[in-house]
Amino acid sequence: MIDERIEPTTPLESLAGHLIRRLHQTSTQVFQSQTKAAGLDLTPVQFAAMKAVHEAPGIDQASLAARIAYDRATIGGVIDRLEQKGWVQRTISLRDRRAREVTLTKAGKRVFAEALPVVQDLQADILPGLSPDEHRLFLELAQKSTLGRDSLASLAP
Repeated sequence: MIDERIEPTTPLESLAGHLIRRLHQTSTQVFQSQTKAAGLDLTPVQFAAMKAVHEAPGIDQASLAARIAYDRATIGGVIDRLEQKGWVQRTISLRDRRAREVTLTKAGKRVFAEALPVVQDLQADILPGLSPDEHRLFLELAQKSTLGRDSLASLAP
């Protein structure tokens, strides 16, 4: 456990939560501006959902929510919007009639293929002050922290 006390004189810029919120704002702004410039009407969460569906066609909504670390109660709204755009389709699972399986439509596959290089290119713009080695280190540390948080959550009652 880190034993760093937050004092009244502790700079806001040294607090992890503040910096993570700022990075999230930057990430969202960069994603939205660059996908819009490419003619794509797509949010970061919609892209993550489409990527997960691309990787696991026929994934059920609950598994999709878990895979992208999104709330199970609200993933339906994300899928609704993607379905309204004609990019995904939901079908009743043959294994579990209560579950809905999600697949990309032909249009969804086309949009995903268009979005992929845009999202690839914008990654550097999310962390512009970092060298390539620092960028890799940041990703390693963020993944380590996220995985550590996920394992703690799995231990909760």
